[in-house]
Amino acid sequence: INFGCECRDGAARGWGSFFHYRLPALQICGRRSSCPFPSRRKTMLNDLLRFDVKDCSWCRAFTTGTPPAPRYHHSAVVYGSSMFVFGGYTGDIYSNSNLKNKNDLFEYKFATGQWTEWKTEGRLPVARSAHGATVYSEKLWIFAGYDGNARLNDMWTIGLQDRELTCWEEIEQSGEIPPSCCNFPVAVCKDKMFVFSGQSGAKITNNLFQFEFKEKIWTRIPTEHLLRADNTLPNELHCYDVDSQTWEVIQPSPDSEVKPSAFLSAFYSPSFLTHLLLPLPSGRLFHAAAVISDAMYIFGGTVDNNIRSGEMYRFQFSCYPKCTLHEDYGRLWENRQFSDLEFVLGEVSGFREHWIGFDGKRGSQQGCDCLYSTCKKQAAPRELVPGGAAQCSPLLEVPIREAEAQPFEVLMQFLYTDKIKYPRKGHVQDVLLIMDVYKLALNFKLSRLEQLCLQYIEASVDLQNVLIVCENANKLQLDQLKEHCLNFVVKESHFNQVIMMKEFEHLSSSLIVEIVRRKQQPPVRMHSDQPLDIGTSLIQDMKAYLEGAGIEFCDIILLLDGHPRPAHKAILAARSSYFEAMFRSFMPEDGQVNISIGEMVPSKQAFESMLRYIYYGEVNMPPEDSLYLFAAPYYYGFSNNRLQAYCKQNLEMNVTVENVLQILEAADKTQALDMKRHCLHIIVHQFTKVSKLPNLRSLSQPLLLDIIESLANHISDKQCAELGSDI
Repeated sequence: INFGCECRDGAARGWGSFFHYRLPALQICGRRSSCPFPSRRKTMLNDLLRFDVKDCSWCRAFTTGTPPAPRYHHSAVVYGSSMFVFGGYTGDIYSNSNLKNKNDLFEYKFATGQWTEWKTEGRLPVARSAHGATVYSEKLWIFAGYDGNARLNDMWTIGLQDRELTCWEEIEQSGEIPPSCCNFPVAVCKDKMFVFSGQSGAKITNNLFQFEFKEKIWTRIPTEHLLRADNTLPNELHCYDVDSQTWEVIQPSPDSEVKPSAFLSAFYSPSFLTHLLLPLPSGRLFHAAAVISDAMYIFGGTVDNNIRSGEMYRFQFSCYPKCTLHEDYGRLWENRQFSDLEFVLGEVSGFREHWIGFDGKRGSQQGCDCLYSTCKKQAAPRELVPGGAAQCSPLLEVPIREAEAQPFEVLMQFLYTDKIKYPRKGHVQDVLLIMDVYKLALNFKLSRLEQLCLQYIEASVDLQNVLIVCENANKLQLDQLKEHCLNFVVKESHFNQVIMMKEFEHLSSSLIVEIVRRKQQPPVRMHSDQPLDIGTSLIQDMKAYLEGAGIEFCDIILLLDGHPRPAHKAILAARSSYFEAMFRSFMPEDGQVNISIGEMVPSKQAFESMLRYIYYGEVNMPPEDSLYLFAAPYYYGFSNNRLQAYCKQNLEMNVTVENVLQILEAADKTQALDMKRHCLHIIVHQFTKVSKLPNLRSLSQPLLLDIIESLANHISDKQCAELGSDI
């Protein structure tokens, strides 16, 4: 049993929910009774309940010994075959007496059900609740929390191998230590502990901190500007990639559903249970979450109007490997292969680019008309050879006089990967760099990049750098950012400190006047109903590019059964090692490439599905396409087998009476004998329905004979006799 969130690799798939009759607290010594029935009063619990993830049932766990006193806001972690419970808030909430924090440590052995309190010598952590806890290197680690008077940010650890020989040790932390906080999740990944958000004073934050166990150093990861922080209860599911240091909002599968437990199914009619079906989990706080195998389970929590929930949700992680679209395009930028353009920044050249960067997709669709127009004016029209491919030409030089190398490189990185590598938060030179990127984004009207830069800079402004940022914003004519800095300076808690700084003396007189006037008469804030233009994503851009927006920049022809399909070498090479090797070493002279998967030529529909995967990572497709494309990842050398994993699951789950004939044809063409037998089995057992399908008449003669043979093998001697008597 684990409280708080855990880290798990893999994309998310879909939600499901399970209801149960007795609404127990998932945690040991539950927080408070979470039963919604009015007969139950709010009391602390110390019962131990077990949820079986296989049959979705609750039961009371066997226990012996003296359990911890009733409590909530404690921590519980699993190490080996035991669960360890530390701290928490105890007392009688109903009578509001004997309320206090604890610093006791209990072990529960799963094998014997035995509770044991650990008594140790030496110093103990301050009694606390709402702290963070995790296990690393055979030790329990405790961080921060609330001691009844103040929030903490100290750290303690204790070995879990032998309670007779162990003792508590306070950790000397260094680096960017998180501020005192409570009510936050903790996760361990790759020798690091991650602490996200929490309560710091009256403020709810969405900061992310990383603690390196070996060096005992904290680092603040500057990504909080990518997440919303307000007083609402969101129900979004966010995923943080520890390698790329980026957040992603996970979109659950549309077939997510809510299922009643076996108990409710036994006592209530299906029509009644239909009314119990819910949408995705509502926003909540103080819930518990744990990862078991390939799914995450969420129990309870406080929802709207301070109502305690007894719901259990299961979130199934995707079985597909990670999408590598952004990484593949990132390598294309880093390697500079198959470049068409060379940007000249001032007097410095050497930035080689591809038309896919400023071709009207990452360009004009996001409003980058000026740069796109600059490229277009200097580009000679691409002439197609008789086969249809564009003639090779030398790199086109495009001057960008107003850009410097470092910020322009950050901009280019964004165009290829949809993200930027954020520098250290708060460091002046790094903030000034992103301000230069912001200026470029404004000049080229890259709305998405504008918002990323602005959010980062505003989140980075502090007392140490606000005057420098304000002066630079004034110089670069970044009015929105300047407005943010002025409002920051004149805040009651900031103003006296700022005007006493030495940097204030060196501000331009015009800025000093603005600050004084702003302090004396703050401007009326105008609320705008205009929706914020957040631009389009890389996936949206490449989708539009494939669907026709990039047709004038095609430089290769793909032939499917003699039918031409214009495409782009750089994109194909970025996503496929097969095409990369071909274009680098033995490019066809006529600029045409015949498409096949081994010796099999896919259908036109399956070919378009493969192009959607190559251009923008789309894996949704009809089941019959999945059969054609099952071997494509190996043949074309995609970065991983994500497409194949999807094809396999798509085939296993989606063969129906309605599409069985199309899949039968594809299975026969690709010599997928197991799938062909499976389709024939469905046809035979559902022949009354299949026989009414119009495309049965269009099957080839050999396939019709296969169906007749399967029907003959299925019909019993008795049925044959009955048919004979009818005749």
